[in-house]
Amino acid sequence: MPRFPRLTAAATAALALGLLAAAPATSDEPLVTEARVSAHFDLAAGQTPENIALDGDGSADLTFALARQVAHVTADGATSIRATLPAVAHPATPIVTSAAVTGIARAHDGTLYVNYATGTSATGVWRLPPDGGAPEQIAALPADGLPNGLALDEARGMLYVADSVRGTVWRVPRAGGTAAVWATGAALAPLPAPPAYGFGANGIKLRRDAVWVSNTDRGTLLRIPVLQDGSAGPAETRANGLDGVDDFAFPGHGRSVLAALNSGSRVVLVRADGTVTTVLTEADGLSHPTAVAVRGRTVYVPSAALSTQRDPNLVLARLRHFISRG
Repeated sequence: MPRFPRLTAAATAALALGLLAAAPATSDEPLVTEARVSAHFDLAAGQTPENIALDGDGSADLTFALARQVAHVTADGATSIRATLPAVAHPATPIVTSAAVTGIARAHDGTLYVNYATGTSATGVWRLPPDGGAPEQIAALPADGLPNGLALDEARGMLYVADSVRGTVWRVPRAGGTAAVWATGAALAPLPAPPAYGFGANGIKLRRDAVWVSNTDRGTLLRIPVLQDGSAGPAETRANGLDGVDDFAFPGHGRSVLAALNSGSRVVLVRADGTVTTVLTEADGLSHPTAVAVRGRTVYVPSAALSTQRDPNLVLARLRHFISRG
């Protein structure tokens, strides 16, 4: 979930919403090339893509946050709606106000899991069966929180949820049940709003035996080891200075990350040593990007257009080479 801009009342209402190592490229060769807009969405209809999960055929499932929908986008850009989360009578989601579908994760059997933030008892993790059945809530989360990024650990049978308002990573059994606090602390917490936006832990991914989390207000990327008993080790800061960082993905087997930055509509490469390089910009079609996904050498970047108010879309691009180390 990106930071929501401070807007006029009218605008606010509208929003209320390994791989084998390759020879390294020379310094003047861009890592990400051939960017194009694969699909355009309808901002007025609340089609603000927040998060993405990839299917095996190269298609993508997106959460449309403010429309409360999960959409399917084929490789050629055709878009259909998989599901709409049920409306709530009086949504009171912290910061966002309206009900919003946020993080998404996909299991190998095609089951989709999504976070639903409402400010009511409907807040939590919901499951969408692969046969197209109705969405079902499998775990409740605190109504005063904002469940945002979502990651699935199929080996352990667990889902991890980044709560942006409570500065918490929750752990939820994949089969459903009671959510438990897995990690918390200052590194995951938001900063006071204003002047910040109140978005702490945001994007989340699993990488080997660790959970990685971005903190939007603090502009950081964190790595939290998963200990042998499944508990969380101490958080390690892997990068700083990522203004407006949202969700992210790994473009290889190493610890380098491609991260979406709401601020300035950019995607950056964050290397293992913390150095940051811009690889995609507004000129490539980005419009307040919210997430990144990578399959093979294809990079997927959804943009919600929340701050730009222009052209929510899905951009596809190509990695020039894999990053197997660093």
